[in-house]
Amino acid sequence: MKFITKRIHAFLDYPVAIALMVLPFLLGLGDSNPLALQLSVATGIAAFILTLLTDHHLGVFRVVSYKMHLIVDFMVAIVFILAPFVFSFEGIDAYYYWINGIAVLVVVSLHKPEMAM
Repeated sequence: MKFITKRIHAFLDYPVAIALMVLPFLLGLGDSNPLALQLSVATGIAAFILTLLTDHHLGVFRVVSYKMHLIVDFMVAIVFILAPFVFSFEGIDAYYYWINGIAVLVVVSLHKPEMAM
């Protein structure tokens, strides 16, 4: 049951990118490793830029295909799930990355393929 369309995904991208930049400060990430805060902020900045460059109705420059955008999202999800193990994140730092990684995997896996016209 895939229901997340390209349009829905586009509307999610900007708020998620901003959340990745702001939430680490609000949640006080970085206690177990300063990289927990830095990785999220850097990913948020990259996600914002990727969204600006993606070929969908909210993209500004539209030079990155939507398919490539989904591939990058998938790779970010895997990095987020593995980051707590690789960088020894603990507590809220680890939970933040696992929850975000799983959420992105769910969104990507529920993507509704586009119909050819």
